[in-house]
Amino acid sequence: MKRAAVGMVAAGLIFAAAGAALAVEQGRIPVLQSVGGQFSKGVYKFNPPGTNHGAFEWSGTLKDTNLRDGHNVYVQVKVEGHGWARYYGKQRSAVRLHHSDWSGSQRYTDDASMRVCRDRGVLHPDNCSRTEHFGYQRD
Repeated sequence: MKRAAVGMVAAGLIFAAAGAALAVEQGRIPVLQSVGGQFSKGVYKFNPPGTNHGAFEWSGTLKDTNLRDGHNVYVQVKVEGHGWARYYGKQRSAVRLHHSDWSGSQRYTDDASMRVCRDRGVLHPDNCSRTEHFGYQRD
């Protein structure tokens, strides 16, 4: 009987460790706001290796908050030290975005940054919100 109990405990520890290794880090993205643009109702998760490329997956609502300025807004996302990727909204409206960003040279992503910006064209610098950083410590 003791051997069966020891075996059950060992099996339980193995399954608990496997569950912890596959845990998904997720949370809410704070409202990001710049002059003319806002990203709200945002959520994110870091996918485990083997699921959606181990990507930083995010979604939320991007809104053009200055309907008269003639400029568009976009969200920028950066993962694992790569350059910024841009996801454009639509002028004078709000759009729902859902994207995944990852590094092709790694099994999973555990470092990401986001910000929202107003595209003011080539002659003027864009207005961007503060940069929000996300990280995940895997075992």
